[in-house]
Amino acid sequence: MDILRGFLAGDAGADRVVPPTGYTAWLTLFAAGAMAFLAVFALALSLATARLADRWGDALARSSTLRISAPEGQMVAQTDAALKVLQTTPGIATARALDAGEQRALLEPWFGPDLPIESLPIPQLIEIIEEGGGYDSAGLRLRLAAEVPGAVLDDHTRWREPLVRAASRLRLLGWMSLLLIAGTVAAMITLAANAALSANAQVIGVLRLVGARDGYIVQAFVRRFTLRSLIGAAVGMVLGCLAVLLLPRAEVGGGFLTGLGFQGWHWIWPLTIPLLSGGVAFLATRAAAQRTLKDMP
Repeated sequence: MDILRGFLAGDAGADRVVPPTGYTAWLTLFAAGAMAFLAVFALALSLATARLADRWGDALARSSTLRISAPEGQMVAQTDAALKVLQTTPGIATARALDAGEQRALLEPWFGPDLPIESLPIPQLIEIIEEGGGYDSAGLRLRLAAEVPGAVLDDHTRWREPLVRAASRLRLLGWMSLLLIAGTVAAMITLAANAALSANAQVIGVLRLVGARDGYIVQAFVRRFTLRSLIGAAVGMVLGCLAVLLLPRAEVGGGFLTGLGFQGWHWIWPLTIPLLSGGVAFLATRAAAQRTLKDMP
């Protein structure tokens, strides 16, 4: 606690080594703030795609669709036969045939609300909900081929896997963006620290002549640049969270981009961004100051 208090309070003599204003100060504040603002959106993207992958996986993994194409006179008989097969299949909780209104609702986004579904040769759809470990799709297809020749089983595997894989790649892209942002903060603060060290080379030389150790000088630079990074990142984080709050909610449009944001305890994650930025600034400034002082005569 005393070390932290001393770090925050600083040393008036050591602080004179680091210019309190100037382009290095503004560069550090701006870089930390801008990167924190972008980090909020990268973090929101990662968390949103994780929720999306789980939602798509859960929604499609537990359901299947049976499509029956048969002549008009045989449609009812084949539908009843398919339902009997499904009801006696282990791993299937429920199976029900969609009525005309439900099938019209499925086609409405593509064909409009006035589609004369009763007069069109539209296949009968049966919704299947799994239970436990699911059912044996290969065995069920063999039974359906023998008893319901017009039935085609779709277990959503070919739909689920590409969607979940795409969401997982987006999540990975978000985490990679966070790593790139951290690297950019480190590079910008290193440049700013090197510029400040070079601009104050004469002052540092005088301090060395009067007995100041390099550790004393390094601490002054580390403290200034770490606090600047913390302040800039905190401002950028707040602005980023406000921007996320202004995004449309998921229930407005139901799409992916409208669900981009934080939910529940995930709002804690943005609070770690200033701390991480300060940690990156601490390490980058310390390394830059030690290296530069070592090269100075």
